[in-house]
Amino acid sequence: MRIAVIGGGPAGMMSAITASQMGADVTLFEKNEKVGKKMYISGKGRCNLTNNCSVKDFFANVPTNPKFLFGALHKFTPQDTVDFCQNRGLQLKTERGNRVFPQSDKSSDVIKLFARELQQSGVKVCLNTPVSAIERLENGFLLHTITGIVPFDRVILATGGLSYPTTGCTGDGYKFAKDLGHNVVATKPGLCKILCGGVKHLEGLSLKNVAVSLVDKNGKVLESQFGEMLFADCGVTGPAVLTLSSQINKLNLKGTFVSIDLKPALDEEKLDARILRDFSEAMNKDFVNALSGLLLERLRNEIVERCNVPPYKKVHQITAEERKRLVFAIKNLRFPCNGLDDVCYAIVTSGGVDVKQINPSTMESRICPGLYFAGEMMDVDAFTGGFNIQIALSTGYVAGTSASQEL
Repeated sequence: MRIAVIGGGPAGMMSAITASQMGADVTLFEKNEKVGKKMYISGKGRCNLTNNCSVKDFFANVPTNPKFLFGALHKFTPQDTVDFCQNRGLQLKTERGNRVFPQSDKSSDVIKLFARELQQSGVKVCLNTPVSAIERLENGFLLHTITGIVPFDRVILATGGLSYPTTGCTGDGYKFAKDLGHNVVATKPGLCKILCGGVKHLEGLSLKNVAVSLVDKNGKVLESQFGEMLFADCGVTGPAVLTLSSQINKLNLKGTFVSIDLKPALDEEKLDARILRDFSEAMNKDFVNALSGLLLERLRNEIVERCNVPPYKKVHQITAEERKRLVFAIKNLRFPCNGLDDVCYAIVTSGGVDVKQINPSTMESRICPGLYFAGEMMDVDAFTGGFNIQIALSTGYVAGTSASQEL
């Protein structure tokens, strides 16, 4: 059984290793000069390779086609990923949010482990070898590469999406899939910056324990996340925003706003009571200075301007109506939403090969027998926290296992 794996990311490497260990003759084609290039920059260079949660909790973090992944995630679980690495000498650690990283904090150690396993499993790795076309035969495939045309019995496509094209993710797999008769769901950015107007002066400001929401023109909350965020030059980012971006990337964002609740733990009544307590201790202070215990310095002028109260008005002169506007501004810091960042800057690509045309038990194409899919190029994606690499590993494992079985 001769199997070609196209793509040397986590999905491709896992499928190649698995298929080879089951006795197949496996060749992995990678267009870059090394395997795991996108993996190298994941987790800010530390490689958040899975999430140490139950499979049930895992699905709650998959916004796109979670049911499709049911079988794959049970066949190769997050615990299986941990065991796979630690049994081969890579020590891991679990951090906040059940995120799993190598103990060394070096993504290169993860890639070295996979590269070593490829070699020891007998996988032939062809680097700097892009595939230009896949030709379907009656009993197999012909791969057109820069070194020639090579026959294979089966092919596993694991070419990734469109995110970070400098790592080789340029959408090649979508073309192959279309050429072989598959539908490709429109691609969108997943886990990315949300572009906003009017944030330039707040660039670099980091906020914790806030609620970030997308609201319509009437203030109706469409989606919301709680956690940390960061103001960038032309928008907002950070963990809460990245997750929110994947919740809203299929919505019409025209006329919407990014709304930040700076005090989500307090409802309007409790926040007003808190403000009254602060004001009672600062009756002769200027309004803007009386907010020092409530707001970060860089936010005070922003909030004061939005509630339309003179910054140097004395606290004892503040009216109940002005205080009401202050409460609203703190819990509804809104910026017009200008859309999402370009997909090439997103952490993952949402959309891809239509999973209705893929058998979830085997990752084999329903319309092109002998062709298998794994990883990000399929229409599945998850939130930040190690979930996407785990999906790549689980689907890669299933694809490799299935493709190596005899006809």
